[in-house]
Amino acid sequence: MSREEKEIKGSSWKRFKEIVSILRKYHIQKGMDPVKLRLILEDLGPTYVKIGQIMSTRQDVFSKRYCDELMKLRSNVTPLPFETILQVLKEEYHQPPTVIFETIDEVPLGSASIAQVHAATLKSGKKVVIKVQRPGIYKEMQEDIELIRKAVKILNLSETLTSIVDMNMVVDEFWTTAKQEMDFHHEANNAKKFKEIYKDVQYIGAPTIVDEYTTYHVLVMEYIGGIEIDDTTALDKEGYSRKEICEKLAYNYINQIIDVGFFHADPHSGNLRIDQGKVVWIDFGMMGTLDPRDRDLMKQGVRSLVNQDTNLLVETILTLGICRKEIDYSKFTVEMERFMNKYVNMSLEEIDLPGMVQEMFSICHQYAIMLPKGISMLARSLVTIEGTMRVLDPKTNIMEVVSSYKAELFNINWNRKLQTMLIKGMQAAEDSIDLPIQTKHLLELLQKGQLKINLNLLGSETPLANLDRMINRIVVCILIASLLLGSSVICTTEMKPEFLGIPLLGFFGFLIAFGMSLWLFVKMLFLHQKNKPF
Repeated sequence: MSREEKEIKGSSWKRFKEIVSILRKYHIQKGMDPVKLRLILEDLGPTYVKIGQIMSTRQDVFSKRYCDELMKLRSNVTPLPFETILQVLKEEYHQPPTVIFETIDEVPLGSASIAQVHAATLKSGKKVVIKVQRPGIYKEMQEDIELIRKAVKILNLSETLTSIVDMNMVVDEFWTTAKQEMDFHHEANNAKKFKEIYKDVQYIGAPTIVDEYTTYHVLVMEYIGGIEIDDTTALDKEGYSRKEICEKLAYNYINQIIDVGFFHADPHSGNLRIDQGKVVWIDFGMMGTLDPRDRDLMKQGVRSLVNQDTNLLVETILTLGICRKEIDYSKFTVEMERFMNKYVNMSLEEIDLPGMVQEMFSICHQYAIMLPKGISMLARSLVTIEGTMRVLDPKTNIMEVVSSYKAELFNINWNRKLQTMLIKGMQAAEDSIDLPIQTKHLLELLQKGQLKINLNLLGSETPLANLDRMINRIVVCILIASLLLGSSVICTTEMKPEFLGIPLLGFFGFLIAFGMSLWLFVKMLFLHQKNKPF
C-alpha cells in the first residue's frame, strides 16, 4: 500500500474506493470528453456537481463544449427529513423552533447540495423563508476535497486532464466558493449590501434579512411572493408589460456591472420574481465583484472594439488575464483582428452577446489566458441573463441597453485619472532619486563581468535560425580568407617539400580554400533558387 493510500485509511477509505471505482467505470485513463465528465460528476454526488457548476462558469479555462455540457448539471437533491430540519434549528437557537416560529411548512421550497429552504411564519405573523444548511456538509465537502487531491495524484489525473483544465486550480476555487456559501452571514451581508445600494430605485427590490434569527448555518429572510419572472402567462394575466420588465432588468444588471461593480452572479429565472411592480432579486449566495481597475479595462475593451483598435484590445486582454504559457503575440493579434472584423460592422443592437462572449473566451482558452474570477463569472452571468430575457421577451436584446450606456462607457473618470497620474508621478520622482545608485551598481556588475541578460523573443525561432546560419557562413568566409592569406605567406618561403614549384603545405592550403569556396558558392546559388534558407 502506497503512502498516499495509508493517509486515507479509516472512515475516508470507503469513500475513496467509491470515487476510484466511478473513475475506473468511465475508463478515465482512455481520455475525457464533455459528456463523460458530466456523468462522472453526477455519479460522484452533490459536492462534485457543485464543482462542475463552478467549472461551467470558467470559459477561459474550459472549452465551450465542456462549459455547455456542465451547465446541464442540476443541484436538486433528495430533501432532508423534516425532523432533521427541526433538529438543526433547535441546535442553532438552543431552544425548540416552535418558540420562534408560528408555523414551518414541511414541504421544502427547494433542496440543493448545501442547504434546504422552507417557508415559515414568525410569531409576529411575518412570513419568512428559512434556509437551513445540511448537517455535516462542511466536513463532508472537506473530506471530499482532500480525497479529490489524493485521487488526482494517485491516478495522474493532472496528466490526463492537462489539456482541459488545471484540476488543482478548479478544486481550490471551488473550496473557496463553497466555504463562502456555507457561511450564511456572508450571504446575508451580500443581500443587505445589494438592498442598500438600490434602496432608492423604485422598480428593484431584495428581501430583508432577519438578523435576529440568522446564524452561520441558518438564514432567515423576508418571504417574497409575487410571480416567477419566467411565468409569462401569469405576468400577462396581471397586466405586466414583459418588454418593460425586460428593459428594466437589463438596465439594472448593466448598472450593477458598470457603475457598482457588485453584481448577481446567478441571474437565472429562479432567482428573480415580480412582486408589486418590482423586479426582486433573491438568493445572494453567489455575487461577483469588479474593482475599479477591471471596470476601466472592460470599458477600454469596448472602446477598442468600437474604434477598431486591435492592439488596444490585445493589450486589454493581456493586462486583465494571466498567461499560463508563452503565447505567440503575432498569432494572437491576428486572431483578435479576425474576431474584431466579425463584429465591427454590426451595431450594438445586432450583436449576439452570448455568442460574442463565448467566442472571446474560446480564444483565451486556446492561448491559455486565464481571466480574473470576477470577469469569468460576469461572462457566464451575461449569458445566463440573456437566456432569462429571451424567455421573458424574445424581442429585447441586452445590447440595446448597453447602447444606452455608451456615454458611460466612453467617459473618462478624470478624478481617478488624475489620482493615477499623481501616483505615477510620485513613483517616477522616487525612481529618479534611485537612478544614479542603480546605474552605479549596473556599471560595477558590467566591469566585473557579472552582468547577465535573459532575452526571450516570442515567435522568433525562424529569424534566429536564419541568423545562426548567416553567422556560420561568415565563419566559413573568414576561414577561407585565413587559408588564402596563410598559404600566400608560405609560398614566399623556400619550405620543402614542393609541388609545382611551391611549398606543398601552401598548395594544400590553396586547395582547401578553393574547395570551401566552391561548396559555399554552390550552397548559396542553388539553395537560394529553391527559396530554402541557407
